[in-house]
Amino acid sequence: MPSVVGAVNINSNSGTVNFGDALNISPKATSKTFSGSGGGNTGNIVNTVNGVSLTNTLDPSIIDQPQVGNV
Repeated sequence: MPSVVGAVNINSNSGTVNFGDALNISPKATSKTFSGSGGGNTGNIVNTVNGVSLTNTLDPSIIDQPQVGNV
């Protein structure tokens, strides 16, 4: 089934960019990062106004996103 892709703006890429139809998109790698409030914002113009920002890095979970079966 064909798809229509409008305007595209890619500022940075460290992986694969998919346009159009895709049967299955699954992660091949996972990672965990900790950043403060608004620390992961991306875009051409970002205006983030935050007060006090604390990041809780305590994470008791052992497995967050398993990759078993992702081919």
